Amino acid sequence: MVDPQGHTFEVVISGGRVIDPESGFDGKAEIGIDGDLITHIGFENLNGIKTIEASGLVVSPGFIDILSYPPNGYGDWYKVADGVTSNLCLHGIDHPMDEFLSNCESINPPINFGGATDQYAHRRDLGAGIEFLSKVPGVSIEDLTGLADQDIQLGALGIHQQPEYTIGVTEEEMMAHGLIAAKYGIPLCLHLRSGETSDPSKQDDAVAEAIAVAEETGCRVHIEHLNSTGGTGRMEEAIEQINDARSSGLLITACTYPYTSWATYAATSRFNNFEEKFGITHEDLQVLGTSTRVTESEWPSIRSSNLLTAAFAMSEEDITTALKAPWMMIGSDSILEPQHNNHPRCSGTFSRVLGRYVREKKTLTLIDALSRMTSLPSQLLGECSSDMARRGRLQGGAIADITIFNEETIIDNADIENPAQESTGVSHVLVSGQIIRMNGTNNTDTRSGTPILRNLL
Repeated sequence: MVDPQGHTFEVVISGGRVIDPESGFDGKAEIGIDGDLITHIGFENLNGIKTIEASGLVVSPGFIDILSYPPNGYGDWYKVADGVTSNLCLHGIDHPMDEFLSNCESINPPINFGGATDQYAHRRDLGAGIEFLSKVPGVSIEDLTGLADQDIQLGALGIHQQPEYTIGVTEEEMMAHGLIAAKYGIPLCLHLRSGETSDPSKQDDAVAEAIAVAEETGCRVHIEHLNSTGGTGRMEEAIEQINDARSSGLLITACTYPYTSWATYAATSRFNNFEEKFGITHEDLQVLGTSTRVTESEWPSIRSSNLLTAAFAMSEEDITTALKAPWMMIGSDSILEPQHNNHPRCSGTFSRVLGRYVREKKTLTLIDALSRMTSLPSQLLGECSSDMARRGRLQGGAIADITIFNEETIIDNADIENPAQESTGVSHVLVSGQIIRMNGTNNTDTRSGTPILRNLL
């Protein structure tokens, strides 16, 4: 740490309530920043070229969205307004890693980016799609794991699989990818095989399958949005399954988003026989970016257009129970697109947790909620990525990704009809020591996002 005597910091954050969930520190302190690093935290008055007055505000590590989608140059700014400083696509990067990185470089996003190699993208590129490989001549599991290996060699942070949508994925295929994940110390990120509520045993089996992969291969398993796959209507049971696995030494975590509606594209298999599978009707569906619920007569056209559609099929208890699990993280599962056919979680996930579930419902304490957004995801990925190991904390030598917010006013504003609404209460955001949001306004001239990559040998 830099001795502040006679030193002028590039940026000083003064007078705020500093919370570092990893160490448990929660108190008033001064922060000095030079370049992209926190170089001093203490109680002295600091001199700075720029000073951010944070009196009455919480100073937190920047929020890490571990379950987002690739940057697009548009939705990234709504994430900034929601306090996000790292946009990590553990739900898959959609393209080979070199193409993903090239696309991100051309976009030049304001926040950090990285993600998991996408097994479906590999299947698509090899011509297998969602089919069982036994029905696809000339394509093997080794072909798929080979492509995953290539992406990991270029810095992918995990491997993403989604057996609910890629219905031809067998447990053998999952095991093979789990072995690759274990080899490189990265998580296997799973959208589980079922979220069906009419037969809860299918969700039980889906969680058990993920646990079996972790047990057989020794890899870390991160379960994506447990609220909509594996834990819908049975969250206590799902958490008990995972707790039992963790108590035996398995490395299993999960994330959730704080909404009672899930969303996916209308033409996907998840919407096949949705009334029977999820116990809902057309009146429980709403095309995202529209103002009314779906009618039965409209549904065929919506499916043929493959519009992103929300289903109000989860309970408030699913969310509150999930949030209380100490290993549960927060992930949005979305990024806003210019056409606004998106779930409101793309713009409001993190502010909603802090406003609704911390301040209003008191489901979590503030420091506990912040840990789900900062230190826990950093710890999940920090062993394989020094880029991430130095983020998610407010400590000397850490990267200065910082979110400053008003705990009394922070709240989400995005809704189903209009997801393109910035959250309220996020005052300042710094990425790598650069101020990209000041006094509640984004500074679109500053683009300090950097790639978050697996350590390369």
